Amino acid sequence: MSETGPRGGRTAGEPERRVALVALWRMSRPAQLALITLVYALGVAMAFGRGAEAEVGVVAVGLAALLPTAASVHYANEYADAETDALTDRTPFSGGSGALVESGLPRPLALRAAVASGAVGVALLVAGAAPVGGQMLGTVPAALLVAILLVGWQYSVRPLRLAWTGLGEVTNAVLGGIALPLYGFAVVTGGVTVAAVLATVPFALVVFVNLLETQWPDRRADAAVGKRTLATRWSAGRLRLAYGLGTIAAAGFAVALAFLGAVFPRAVTLGTVLPMVGLIPGYYRFTQHEGPLPAVVTMVLVAAGSTIGWGLAATGAVTG
Repeated sequence: MSETGPRGGRTAGEPERRVALVALWRMSRPAQLALITLVYALGVAMAFGRGAEAEVGVVAVGLAALLPTAASVHYANEYADAETDALTDRTPFSGGSGALVESGLPRPLALRAAVASGAVGVALLVAGAAPVGGQMLGTVPAALLVAILLVGWQYSVRPLRLAWTGLGEVTNAVLGGIALPLYGFAVVTGGVTVAAVLATVPFALVVFVNLLETQWPDRRADAAVGKRTLATRWSAGRLRLAYGLGTIAAAGFAVALAFLGAVFPRAVTLGTVLPMVGLIPGYYRFTQHEGPLPAVVTMVLVAAGSTIGWGLAATGAVTG
């Protein structure tokens, strides 16, 4: 039987429910969902920049299916990393949300949320198979989204636990830097092209550099629980070398693509390369400071700059 306050107000269970709702919101990682929306927009803009067209409703359905799918991956990560997150010194960009540790809620809550969120994403994906304004989500974007869900889970949980076996950084860069924008591209075009894949590579390399920076503060906690990230396995010097080479590769690949105007129009090249300047101070700062920042900011700016560049290409404001 529920209890009420002296004026018949809230039940005793309401504070607990409020704590759980706040924790679920934090574990969904809203800031990352916002970034995922931006990267989805990058893929959509890339498609429009290449002359494709799509109904607004189709693009909206694609995003509606993506967000709970991404939240499901985040919840799975929170479940798998609960022990690590309890040990690490959290920063705004690393160490998980900390919601389970700080709220005292049971760890299986994150797993249940992951399953429920994934089910919602799949349901919306199935619903997207119905025509919207004469168009529908095709099999290619559907396959990409299912792959993002499955591989995203395997980043954290068994049987593969990719983040625990030394493959986490590469997997994350491929998912967030290549598969995610290609999903947005495929929602509009219905498929994926070689040129579209090549156009995602510079951003994927920036994502990889960002991961080096964000996982550095977690290295001691990750090592304590047996999580084999690059930060736990490589020396500071080797990590800095990877950071520098990743930066050079990202900028160099973007510049190389600029000579292929059909792959990378001029505005896209500028929007992609110019923000990468932020990785220069990041290189000198990396492994010397615990808090990640330059690569995180650079990654967001590259995504935004590339999206704007493709948008300009779509409007015909610039040419290759």
